[in-house]
Amino acid sequence: MGSKNHGNYTNPCLTMHQPWASLLVYGIKRVEGRSWPSPVRGRLWIHAAGKVPEPETIKAIEDFYREIYAVNGITDLKFPEHYPVSKLLGAVEVVGCVKCDELVCWQEVPEGVRLEGQTDFCWLCEQPQKLLIPFEMRGYQRVYNLEKKIYQAAVRGLRPVHAPFPVKFPLPNPRDPFSLKPGSLASYLSGLEVSEVEKSPSLSAAIAGARAAAAQFLKKQFDTNEKGDLLKSTESSHCGENSSS
Repeated sequence: MGSKNHGNYTNPCLTMHQPWASLLVYGIKRVEGRSWPSPVRGRLWIHAAGKVPEPETIKAIEDFYREIYAVNGITDLKFPEHYPVSKLLGAVEVVGCVKCDELVCWQEVPEGVRLEGQTDFCWLCEQPQKLLIPFEMRGYQRVYNLEKKIYQAAVRGLRPVHAPFPVKFPLPNPRDPFSLKPGSLASYLSGLEVSEVEKSPSLSAAIAGARAAAAQFLKKQFDTNEKGDLLKSTESSHCGENSSS
């Protein structure tokens, strides 16, 4: 992986919330959306954050993937039985990153994949692998390096996943593994008419439901963090009063 990656990462890892983390490792989710471009290429380890997903969130996201896979004729989608938290789950290969408006117009990839573009930057993922036994570890924000001892234990337990509809993202320049980056498709797509996927009522409802679930999740996360910061601030002021007395 070392020569294929770039940036100051040796064994990069990304902590994600459930159910999105498991769906990526199982190969169901092929595009990871972020508000910032991917700083890595090559293997990216996936860690599930500690927050237990609510049943309605799982249902909304699973419904979303059922509908976008149905666009490509896949109707027997099998989801993970469990969505473990606070565990290292597996890895994917990040082959590129493009802007959302590039992905949704990119006719060389299946329609269902284009529908996964819901955020500013789309990390394009292939070759999912999962750990035979996910193991507990602490996560961090953004992309970080796995500890050496964790990597050495985890890499032996990786096994390929038979994704329901694997996708190969074509590189603009096959000789350059880093050519699939934000803006790289702009000139290629400039002469093409935008070809939007025709959305059925059920597909539109699933997309809206997934967006609402993600927005609600982020709101709850923000509220929790805000309360935590307030509690820490209160505790700090109390500690200050106690230490000065």
